Amino acid sequence: MRLALFQPDIPQNVGACIRLSACFGVPLDVIRPTGFALDDRSMKRAALDYGPLSHMTVHDDWDAYGDAGQPGRLILFTTKAAQVMSDFAFRPDDRLLFGRETAGAPDFVHEAADARLFIPIRPEARSLNLATSAAIALFEALRQTSGLPV
Repeated sequence: MRLALFQPDIPQNVGACIRLSACFGVPLDVIRPTGFALDDRSMKRAALDYGPLSHMTVHDDWDAYGDAGQPGRLILFTTKAAQVMSDFAFRPDDRLLFGRETAGAPDFVHEAADARLFIPIRPEARSLNLATSAAIALFEALRQTSGLPV
């Protein structure tokens, strides 16, 4: 299981996802460009006391992420999906991908995804925060695949 962020805009969300991935023992991929400086100093500050960022890989762009050749299905979480997350059967090698906070994921990312899922929320609500969505999705995927830490 891997967590991936496509061109995130908000550093606090990346910081929360660094913590999330560290706590669950799941690698984190961040795909540039980002809406903020993504350097060692800022990421160490965002990670606080979560130690080395060896669980995080930064990719220069979408092509570099694809060239990394990671196994497993690419599962895109999007408000534009037709399949609810809770009806999906996750696999241990899935890569859970989340789009930009301000713009979501472009068409070419949608086309590359093996599945597109949404997290059910009330119809009058627009969307969840990126880090909140990542936490909900990662927990469900790990729960289904018996990957939660004991």
